[in-house]
Amino acid sequence: MILMERVLAGDVKKHAGKKVLVEGWLHKKRLLGGLTFIAVRDRSGLIQVVVQDKSEVEKLRGLQTGTVVKVIGQAVDEPRAPGGAEIHEPEIEIIVPVEVEPPIEIDKPLSHRPENLDTLFDQRVIGLRNLDEAKIFRIRSDLLRYIREFLYKNDFVEINTPKLVAGAAEGGAEVFKLDYFGKEATLAQSPQLYKQIMVGVFERVFEIAPAFRAELSATTRHVSEVTMLDIEMGFIKDHNEVLDMLQGLLYEVLTRVYQEHADDLKTLKSPDLTLTAKFPRYSMKEIHELYQRETGVDTSNEIDLTPDEEKWICEYSKKNNGCEAVFATGLPESKMKFYHMKGDNGTAKSADLLFRGIELATVPQREHRHENLLAQMKASGIDPESPGFSHFVTAFRHGLPPHGGCGFGIDRLTEKVIGLGNVKEAILFPRDINRLAP
Repeated sequence: MILMERVLAGDVKKHAGKKVLVEGWLHKKRLLGGLTFIAVRDRSGLIQVVVQDKSEVEKLRGLQTGTVVKVIGQAVDEPRAPGGAEIHEPEIEIIVPVEVEPPIEIDKPLSHRPENLDTLFDQRVIGLRNLDEAKIFRIRSDLLRYIREFLYKNDFVEINTPKLVAGAAEGGAEVFKLDYFGKEATLAQSPQLYKQIMVGVFERVFEIAPAFRAELSATTRHVSEVTMLDIEMGFIKDHNEVLDMLQGLLYEVLTRVYQEHADDLKTLKSPDLTLTAKFPRYSMKEIHELYQRETGVDTSNEIDLTPDEEKWICEYSKKNNGCEAVFATGLPESKMKFYHMKGDNGTAKSADLLFRGIELATVPQREHRHENLLAQMKASGIDPESPGFSHFVTAFRHGLPPHGGCGFGIDRLTEKVIGLGNVKEAILFPRDINRLAP
């Protein structure tokens, strides 16, 4: 018996005129004019198989989508078939039969309407086998790869920090608490303290990892478990150097995804990209004034941009600057964390990165001076000698350079690149205030 090498569905066309072996899942079965057509799915996509022999057709009787099959047959050019080829005269082997009817039809578009999202997530295990659903997460995977490649190219070191911690890095009560061998611990809101400590080792570090926020929010932009890109870079000249680094990263990542996934993004009906290499920078004060002039709504007393202002300034910049990514600068001191550096005139040295109407990242310079940091911690009601913060303070006592960074939302980036309506649609198995499964 001659052993054949498996050929992926996407490569069958290269073997036209030869006998091939494909393995995958039964994706679709239909009867047309006395012929049975099946679509077999593997990691590369679909291949159509034309089944004429009655004994081969009989093997498929009663079997449902998801049945695992092996097919050996003749590869034939066929421009009308998926991938431009199909398999004739097949011999079919059933590897794993599935006789239970699937809960959803994965060969048809799955509804992402707001009222259908619970069903979409409840059936996620099977629904992700839909080709368009899988495209979302292939794109997300490549977004992460592009990010890593940019950061490695710019001399960053990837780190992994604890997710069980003794204190809340972001402050506040929005943390998940748990018993840790008789002690109280929390799930990390971010790797903030650790990445700043690591500036004292590698100068430039990043992490892509989950973070946990116990926010009682049921909006389209909030979840309880998020995936964050955290960046920290030392020996910066000023705050603008941090903004420039993040600007360069997002520009490269977005232009690459729109080049390398052009067909998938078109299939998913994603919006066209409008971007310049240098992102416009508007102060929060300017945005309030522009927004009031346009809408008549006075938001000057807000300590942050309202969600409507975030959407409006991105559309304004897209129209007037040819760029739908914007930095909102001059954030007020009242919004800053204890580890941010104060700026001038009651502002912090910080900016928000906005893209397509949503905040992707807050990008501050940190307070690196030991005494100033202690004063800001105490003013925020934080004891520098408490178990959650004492080691953090030690790093500053022994010297950290001027540095800055950001926490950047991977889920939100994926959502906005693809043009989804809810951040949960960009997460494989989302967690929110009502969902802990699947």
